[in-house]
Amino acid sequence: MRPVLTKITPKRGFSNFLHYVLLGLLPVILFVLIRLEFVVLAYIVVIMAKWRMFAVRPRFWPANIRANAVDIMVGVSIVVFMQYLDGSLEQFLWAVAYGIWLIVIKPRSSTFWVSIQAGIAQFAALSALYLALAEAPIYILSVLTGLICYWSARHFIDNFDEAYARLLSYIWGYFGAAIAWLTAHWLLYYQFIAQPTLLLSAIGYGLAALYYFDHHERLNALVKRQLVFIMVAIVLVVLTFSDWGDKVV
Repeated sequence: MRPVLTKITPKRGFSNFLHYVLLGLLPVILFVLIRLEFVVLAYIVVIMAKWRMFAVRPRFWPANIRANAVDIMVGVSIVVFMQYLDGSLEQFLWAVAYGIWLIVIKPRSSTFWVSIQAGIAQFAALSALYLALAEAPIYILSVLTGLICYWSARHFIDNFDEAYARLLSYIWGYFGAAIAWLTAHWLLYYQFIAQPTLLLSAIGYGLAALYYFDHHERLNALVKRQLVFIMVAIVLVVLTFSDWGDKVV
């Protein structure tokens, strides 16, 4: 029997106030650590903030890690973005963005907001991956891309009580790994966003929107054509206007 995972979050009173104070302190701590160049410690703080994942029997750890993967991906991505930005203002803005994630976005549990969480996590994690590990071996990029896509898809699909959630998540993870393996031979960047990130985001968001509207019985022929057209158009623009001579191998 699969364990039922619940979020223990205070609803009112002093405990609720203290809970939000602690959440607000986490981005501040990361900002200070990055400014002091204690980057490794910043990564450790993000992981240690999820210590409750391991406060159960070991057989529940994989399920807890999967349930918290999206939050961890966003936290680690924020540290990467802050690490690779030299300006204190930019780092501060990323800390504010992380605070918004922790206090406003992450606690929500409606179908819409869980979908938003999955989309943000995939885009942020893929952007951070190709920003930090651009020169990593192709197999590492492929494996990590596949894991990011799998965890994001699982977070999204589990919210719909889908019988084939695991299978669909594996398929999206495999597709992400395949795209990474193909494009990593010509790793192109648009500012600091890598081509695999744009392609997987365009395709992933399009497929997620189709699934979301279909689940809520709002997917008619017109909406389907519009979503497919937008998804295909973005992919064609990315591929057509890429400078394939400027590559990172």
